[in-house]
Amino acid sequence: MKNIYKIAIRNILRYKRRSLMTFLLIIVGVVMVIVFSGVSLSFKNMMVGQITDSMLGHLQIHKKGYLSSIDNMPLHLNINESEMNNIEKLFDNQKDEIEAYSLRIKLGAMLSNFQRTTNIRLTAVYPEMENKTCPNLISRIKNFSKEPDKFIQPGELILPENLANGMNLKVGNEVVLVATNKDGSVNGIGLEISGIIESFIGPTGRDGYIHIDDAKNLLRITENEVNEVTIRLKNINKLNRAEKSFGKELGKFVNKKGMPAFELHTWTNLSPFSTIAAIIDILIITVKIVLISIVLISILNVMMMAVYERVREIGTMSAIGTLPSKILWLFVTEGFFLGFISTVVGIIIGVLSLFFINLAEIHFSFGRMKNLLLETSIDSVELLTIFIIVMVVAIISSFQPALKASRMNPVDSLRHI
Repeated sequence: MKNIYKIAIRNILRYKRRSLMTFLLIIVGVVMVIVFSGVSLSFKNMMVGQITDSMLGHLQIHKKGYLSSIDNMPLHLNINESEMNNIEKLFDNQKDEIEAYSLRIKLGAMLSNFQRTTNIRLTAVYPEMENKTCPNLISRIKNFSKEPDKFIQPGELILPENLANGMNLKVGNEVVLVATNKDGSVNGIGLEISGIIESFIGPTGRDGYIHIDDAKNLLRITENEVNEVTIRLKNINKLNRAEKSFGKELGKFVNKKGMPAFELHTWTNLSPFSTIAAIIDILIITVKIVLISIVLISILNVMMMAVYERVREIGTMSAIGTLPSKILWLFVTEGFFLGFISTVVGIIIGVLSLFFINLAEIHFSFGRMKNLLLETSIDSVELLTIFIIVMVVAIISSFQPALKASRMNPVDSLRHI
């Protein structure tokens, strides 16, 4: 076996130019995949982080049927106090997976500055809970200078930027909110604008924030009701597992009709940006397919040429008693070394490339988020996957030429010119 390795390496070095071209092709392919995967996955993770950490969280729980009518922000589908107690017991059993959760009341209202009136969507929160669940939310508030856990207090309103500009409102101005309660009556409260928040999706955003106590006062809610529970996981990579686990537990709660009382949704069900994340995954797979093609064609071509050029050598080896299995293993070993050396060098260069990209400190914008720093990275699992893919393809592409060489007739081979 040791002699086969030596002969395989000697044969690779015998045809230096061809072997070098093969090495370079595979190395370039590996580097392309690593750089593209590192940059794309980093962009995807940053995009997902901005979406989940600034508004959506990782998971959301609603009363059954709420999401299908969320544009109307129905108040008759609130989660009552006893139901909320059941959900919190579930959270206690899932402490290893849940980092934080936030209780919310979403409502629609009319906003007036005593001169003009417009509609506004409001998210009522407890600031301590919301900051732990969506820690990037405060980064969207312009000129923010408060303590993060006190970004909104009773009597205050954080106004979306486009409404502030359209109605010429500033921090410190007094406004009135008017909303319809779930029983159909109308109520209003006065609030002071404490902050201006930039919309994540662009200039059409109309989402503001108030304290949940003000929402209960405005909507005349006397019990501890909410219509949305937002969850932040300790590890977003376990999102699918958490969804199945929580969904199974929530499915145990049924309404009077025997149907599930709650519905659980991940951020991908709630945001159109999940399509972009899916496209990035498809692009990464496409680049890996290109890499497979490069490796397959390169090594197959080299090994086929090696067999053709060494027909008499193969015949001599057979004539002196070398077993076909040994000849087969010799050529497969050559393909293995071509793939192994190229992949190791390619991975080293690819990782170094990501390191230098980080040193370049490339900035970009996403949505209304400006001057984001691109921090590329690639985990060991991805590198191992790339390595295994190249090695498997290298061995497979070497097998057919190796099989052909092992089946050659010694007499015919020795006559070959």
